[in-house]
Amino acid sequence: MLTKVYGSAVFGVEATTITVEVNVDVGIGYHLVGLPDNAIKESNFRIAAALQNNGYKIPGKKLILNMSPADLRKEGAAYDLTLAMGILVATGQISETVLLKDYIIMGELSLDGTVQPIRGALPISIKAREEGFKGFILPKQNAKEAAIVQGIDVFGVENIKEVISFFNEESPIEATVVDIKAEFYEHLSNPEFDFADVKGQESIKRCMEIAAAGGHNIILIGPPGSGKTMLAKRLPSILPPMSLNESLETTKIHSVAGRTLSKGGIMTSRPFRSPHHTISDVIVYNVGGVIFLFWLTNLIISTSIFNISFLK
Repeated sequence: MLTKVYGSAVFGVEATTITVEVNVDVGIGYHLVGLPDNAIKESNFRIAAALQNNGYKIPGKKLILNMSPADLRKEGAAYDLTLAMGILVATGQISETVLLKDYIIMGELSLDGTVQPIRGALPISIKAREEGFKGFILPKQNAKEAAIVQGIDVFGVENIKEVISFFNEESPIEATVVDIKAEFYEHLSNPEFDFADVKGQESIKRCMEIAAAGGHNIILIGPPGSGKTMLAKRLPSILPPMSLNESLETTKIHSVAGRTLSKGGIMTSRPFRSPHHTISDVIVYNVGGVIFLFWLTNLIISTSIFNISFLK
């Protein structure tokens, strides 16, 4: 029996839909093809344990799993849930349903069947909507982020049993709904690090306001503990607010990097980056928001990019 389920791969900040084909034949063996990396090749152990601990199993038959397009490299453990659902349907342990073709399914499985968070939920959700999928099933921790996209139902799950019950039409999963504009303006008015928290130091605050208004570079010189880092971290809160489109683009980048889970939903503050002093010129040129270069004199880059003049 041949079954198809759908997942997604993220390259850069764009997603590509992946079709997982599962075929059951006479014989024995578990054969996973389609350029999977080591994390995906190891998925059979996680899937076998997760299914066994939830009342299912990988049968003693020949299983061929193909991840198409086969010429694209697939990486990460986020395909565990996709592969597991394909195996369950192909082996007849749950009924094949027409719903399966309408959903993108992604999630890493723990040995007890718990679904772990993934990276790139936002670009995957955008691509799923573009390609006409009705819904996106993913870990609950990523649901708010994926639900930013309007026009597609997002279902956050905690365990593989919830997914099985959903496709068996035994129990529905409540869709995650996000009011993107309300979320955007709520976070916009409550920055994580607020410049208004700084008491005193009026001179340096005035200098930083001028630098922020004109987009200038600024050097902070002082002894340890004088507040240089504290002030720099609060600088994004007085920069011009991001537009909704800028917020979505920023959230996509943070989503791929796996940095949106602690914040949840949309990113509204301009990025603050404090890289190591061994960074290259290219990274300095391409960092938006605020880049805080601690120990500036140790940087092995061209100082001409800062347009700094020193008075002797």
